[in-house]
Amino acid sequence: MDRLKGKVALVTGAARGIGAAIARRFAEEGATVVLADLDGAEDEARDIAEATGATTLALPCDVADPASVAAMHEAAVARVGVIDVLVNNAGINVFREPLKVTDEDWRRCMAVDLEGAWHCSRVVLPGMLAKRHGSIVNIISNHAFTVIRGTFPYPVAKHALLGMTRALGLEYAGQGVTVNAISPGYTETPAVAAYFASQPDPEGFRAGVEAKQPPGRLCRPEEVAAVAVLLASDEARFIVGENIVIDGGVSIRMYE
Repeated sequence: MDRLKGKVALVTGAARGIGAAIARRFAEEGATVVLADLDGAEDEARDIAEATGATTLALPCDVADPASVAAMHEAAVARVGVIDVLVNNAGINVFREPLKVTDEDWRRCMAVDLEGAWHCSRVVLPGMLAKRHGSIVNIISNHAFTVIRGTFPYPVAKHALLGMTRALGLEYAGQGVTVNAISPGYTETPAVAAYFASQPDPEGFRAGVEAKQPPGRLCRPEEVAAVAVLLASDEARFIVGENIVIDGGVSIRMYE
């Protein structure tokens, strides 16, 4: 399994959940992997290196802070080389009724879920363009093209991130850089597990959520990681500005 052999990949929000699954799968496919996370990802980086034999590097990073992103990128390039693949996975949920959204809610949501992806893309693009080769994969959500009441302003940021994916994809398609997105649905992550646990009847709540998924279960992080490998690989050089949806069919189902 060497679809990413020789590539240096940077994954944000890589300490857990989807980001950790992508980092691990990239390592299994031969990549050197930089795991960037707000709280650091040392344990995950060590576990992946031990399990796969790949070179990994954990670096702290607040994607909402351009200076933090720049420092992380500088350290990564100095230690493992120019970034070939960027996965913008870091994100937060900010769900409110619109008129209950505070200025801080809005700022925090946009800073992480939208601007963070741009901060990271902006620092890696010059190196990719110089090599005329690179891949950026944005982890979005099916909130990027559908809306659930009570989740504002999260879908605003995700719709915008899909727009950024398409704009950058077209801008750089002729210069060797692909930019695409993945939109997972309800996924089995620590954050989702914590949300279920916070409910009065965790098991009953989970069962209700699973019943709404056409396959009868949640998405698994490794299923998202499998698609990320494709988009990061040289097999996907003709995929430009696309958004691959992994939501078990939820978004194509009519109301029931």
